[in-house]
Amino acid sequence: MTRRVFVIAEAGVNHDGDVDLARRLIDIAVSAGADAVKFQTFRAASLVTRHGTKAAYQAAATDPAERQLEMLQRLELSADAHHTLQAHAKTADIMFLSTPFDLASLQFLVGPLGMRWLKIASGEVSNAPLLLETARAATQVILSTGMSTLAEVEEALGVLAFGFVAPGAARPSREAFAAAFASEAGQAALRDKVTLLHCTTEYPAPVPDVNLRAMDTLASVFQLPVGFSDHTVGIHIALAAVARGATVIEKHFTSDRSRPGPDHKASLEPNELRLLVSQIRDVEAAMGDGVKRPAPSEVKNVAVARKSIVATVPITAGDVLSDANMTCKRPGAGMSPLRYWDLLGTVARHNYEPDDYLDE
Repeated sequence: MTRRVFVIAEAGVNHDGDVDLARRLIDIAVSAGADAVKFQTFRAASLVTRHGTKAAYQAAATDPAERQLEMLQRLELSADAHHTLQAHAKTADIMFLSTPFDLASLQFLVGPLGMRWLKIASGEVSNAPLLLETARAATQVILSTGMSTLAEVEEALGVLAFGFVAPGAARPSREAFAAAFASEAGQAALRDKVTLLHCTTEYPAPVPDVNLRAMDTLASVFQLPVGFSDHTVGIHIALAAVARGATVIEKHFTSDRSRPGPDHKASLEPNELRLLVSQIRDVEAAMGDGVKRPAPSEVKNVAVARKSIVATVPITAGDVLSDANMTCKRPGAGMSPLRYWDLLGTVARHNYEPDDYLDE
């Protein structure tokens, strides 16, 4: 059987700064059957300067005159909100995850919240200080790779490998990261702790830009579990990723796609999230074990659907069997049509009526 796909319902900032809405998003994720619900943890002033402008998709969905800092300040969750949401997720029996975007937020997640599974966003692939501290604190790291080249992914993995295996007194450097990545211990730690997510960092992502085969490349080059963080509209691309071997699917969702906010437009609504999870389970069940053999459900149909060699006209013992007096018809309870040429030109041993099975 294939490994069960881990489905992350990405609430992100679709709570719009409202803790009650965030709680409702957790309930939606639970109802959909997701394995985890994920938020975003940041201190806006530590994430972006006051000069930072919005991405085009953010400006289109919010006040274009508003700076990115101001937008993020509206979407920032307090420490108390995090505790409330983590407790609600625990009660609802779903894994609570959050992505840290700065070192203080990372320390809050692994300290007061006690989190050891950490998801790193695509924008942090080159943020070596954050990657290093993540590796030192986490038991599992899910790393999104949007906007990245293979070389950049390798360098990020080098930072993680260094954080996993280097002594605390070891001095970080690009050379040390490369050495950690190349080491047997570093590779073992990466295999044990890291999952890579292929991603296209646009909201919504254009289908021609998705390049699902790059997911295969990540798996082949780095020999790590791979998944897909899906920003396309709909669920079909995520399902295709599952069929290509994704072990993790991450998908944004919202209570209402018409709400104003940066990520709502590229998010699934509750019924769509439920359908996605259900169809992921169907796809992974359909993958099977790869052995080509009759499935249990179809064995009973072999005799019904296959054919046997039968007489087409009355045949008397001693008649020569030919294309004129025999053919292949259902059911398959008699001699296989694979034997047709063995009988052709031989002498009938018995009398047959039309549709009787022929024998040797």
